[in-house]
Amino acid sequence: MLQAAQVVNLFFEILTWLIIARILLSWIPHNPHGPVLRLLYEGTEPILAPFRRLLPKSSFPLDLSPLIALLVLRLVREAIITMLLR
Repeated sequence: MLQAAQVVNLFFEILTWLIIARILLSWIPHNPHGPVLRLLYEGTEPILAPFRRLLPKSSFPLDLSPLIALLVLRLVREAIITMLLR
């Protein structure tokens, strides 16, 4: 079960870094249609979209969905790893 926990941890670590990369890239001008960025957006959008739908629409210009997604992913990762290591 230790190996399964390590695989789960690695998966969530990669996902976390992809979301962080997307956050950082949102602050600088870039071409979202490039192959690498398109892959980044396609890989993270299915995770971020549900959180974006849950947040109320407002005039607040900051998208908080990545932050909430990171928190939820952290909780899910901890829960799965705890179950695997029991």
